[in-house]
Amino acid sequence: MSAKVDKEKCTGCESCVSECPSEAISMVEGKAVIDGDSCIDCGVCIDACPVEAISME
Repeated sequence: MSAKVDKEKCTGCESCVSECPSEAISMVEGKAVIDGDSCIDCGVCIDACPVEAISME
C-alpha cells in the first residue's frame, strides 16, 4: 500500500514534498507524484496536505 494523489484536488503547493521523510514525493507538471517504491506508508503527507488531495490506497 502507498499514498496516492488526487490530481483534481492537488494545488501544487508542495507542502507534502518537504514533509516526506523518505523523499518519495516529487512535483510533475505542477502536481504531486508519489513514488510507490520509496513510500514508507507513514501518512505524514496526508496530514501535510491542506486540500486533502492525498489518501492511502
